[in-house]
This record gives sequence, C-alpha cells and structure tokens, in this order.
Amino acid sequence: MKFLSFIYEGKNRYGILNNDSTSVIDLKIILNKLNYKIPKDLLEYIQIYSNNLDKEIKKSINQNTYEEIPLENIKILAPIPHPRRNVFCLGKNYADHAKEVDSLPNIDSSIPKHPIYFTKIADPAIGHMDNIIIPTEYTENLDYEVELAIIIGKEGKNISPDNVEEYIFGYTIGNDISARDIQTKHIQWFKGKSLDTTTALGPYIVSKSKIKLPVELDIRCKINGEIRQSSNTRNLIFNIPYIISDLSQGLTLKPGDIILTGTPAGVGAGFKPPKYLKPGDKIESIIEDIGTLINFVK
Repeated sequence: MKFLSFIYEGKNRYGILNNDSTSVIDLKIILNKLNYKIPKDLLEYIQIYSNNLDKEIKKSINQNTYEEIPLENIKILAPIPHPRRNVFCLGKNYADHAKEVDSLPNIDSSIPKHPIYFTKIADPAIGHMDNIIIPTEYTENLDYEVELAIIIGKEGKNISPDNVEEYIFGYTIGNDISARDIQTKHIQWFKGKSLDTTTALGPYIVSKSKIKLPVELDIRCKINGEIRQSSNTRNLIFNIPYIISDLSQGLTLKPGDIILTGTPAGVGAGFKPPKYLKPGDKIESIIEDIGTLINFVK
C-alpha cells in the first residue's frame, strides 16, 4: 500500500492510494468502520499500528465501497510533515558521490570505512509540489540530493542485521537540499543541511510488503528535465540492514523515525563548474516503485 498525508476541504487528513494511484481513501474512515482507535495523523498511525493492519485494511477495501477522492482535488503533504525527531542522514554512502565532492573544501573524498551519520531539522518537511525557498542573503550554493528514505515502524535497539525488516514500516523519497557554502564553512554539516524548506519528502510511503530486502531500486534526479543523478540503491556502500543495525547499536530507534540513506553522484557541486539550484528550477526526485517527488525553487 501507499500511504500519504494530504489536505482536502481545508482539513489535514491521511489515507492510502487506490490500486491505480488516481485517488485516495481517507484512512480514518476505514479505521472507524473497523472499530479501531483513530490516530490524529499518519505519524501517530505508524506509532500505534505500524504494518499490523495492512491485511485487514486491504480486505476491508475489497469488501466495502469507500469514497475515493481524486488526487487532483487534494494537496499532498510530506507523509510525515513534523518528524518526532531530527531526520537521520548518511553522508557519502555511494562511492561515486564520495569521489565527486573532492572540489568542496573541508570534505574528505575518500570512501568511508564506517557510516557517516548526521541529522537535519525538518519542521516542517515540505511535500510534493512545494517550493524550496533560497535565502539568497545567506547562501548562493543550494544543491539537491535525491535519496531513498526509510520509515521506521517499530521501536528497536541493538537490532541484528537479520531482523532489520521487521522494524521497517516502509519507504519514501527524500531530497536532502544542502547549502554547500554553509556546509563547508561550518565544517560540521548540520547548519548547511537544516535551513527552512530544505527537507522534501514524499509523495507517498510505500509499505515494506511492496519493497522487499534487498532493496534494489533505480534512483534518479532531474533538474528542468535534465537527468543529473542516475543510479540504483544496490550501489549503497552500507546497505539497509547494515544501516539500521549499526545505527541502533546503543541508540533506540522509534516508530516514525526517518533515515535518509545517501545520494548518488550527479549533485550540483560535482560538476565543473558547479550547477547549483536557481530560482525557477524544477526538481524531480524519482525512485522506482515509489514515484516522483517534484519541487520548485523560489
């Protein structure tokens, strides 16, 4: 199933896509019919139910007629607009990307021997068709990074790599917008990664039942129709079982946590001269079996 958060008739809602991805069914209506507690948003739904109701919800949809709201009548939000904690991120998790950033000061282009973790603030995360606002008085080097995002569905600590899948709720697309000049100025990446409107997520969370381990999905990013990034998640240096297991050692992962798994080569900073974002740009972040996340630069 594909889960999403959206606005319809002026109200924030959450639901699931129909089979041909043309409309959405309000999940609160399904839960009400099934006599389950109704969470306030998709984050709370994940925290309470994780994937435990997937089969029951599918059965109810097949046996009942629910109102379907056409996608053109809604505003799609980030699936989790306000993450409960900072978004977990991995740096330099594709070898070709690690090598291409050798032109940036204070950035080591060697292949990491251990995962490079950092976090970024997303409060809120922006969603599909939302604008990225460049604070031109502060940064001139805003860059894009398409990434596969993992949504954690179950609390866990010291997780074994063999048991990782049971802790995953699903997957979505992330765009880790980065102010390269700020990132390198401060050496530590947090500030340059956490400006307002620089975390894009969506448009949907695809349930883990639809994307099995090992996750091998084509991943691309287009700027104004030009393919800049093109790879496959099989090329991750540290794969998903390794990431979740390693990150959870001594650190409890919580339902609704978001992990961005890294970006492949082709970011703006990797070109000579660099191709940074500018007002009017259209960014298409595309991952096989999930969809396309579109954002615009203002």
